[in-house]
Amino acid sequence: MKQQEITKLSADDLKSRITDFSEQLYKLKLTHSVAPMENPIQIRKVRKTIARLKTELTQREAQA
Repeated sequence: MKQQEITKLSADDLKSRITDFSEQLYKLKLTHSVAPMENPIQIRKVRKTIARLKTELTQREAQA
C-alpha cells in the first residue's frame, strides 16, 4: 500500500486496515515459523505497511 493511498483513507479506515494487516502479519509469522516461506520478504512489506498506517493515524491525531 502506497503513501498516496494511505493519505486518502479516513481515520476509521486506517484503524480497520491496521487490524487487518496485523492479523495478516500474525498469520505470516506463524506460517513462517512452521515451515519456511517461499518469499519471506512479505513479512517485511506487511510490517512496513502497518508502520505507515500507524504513522499517518498518529499525525492526524496530533493535528486534531
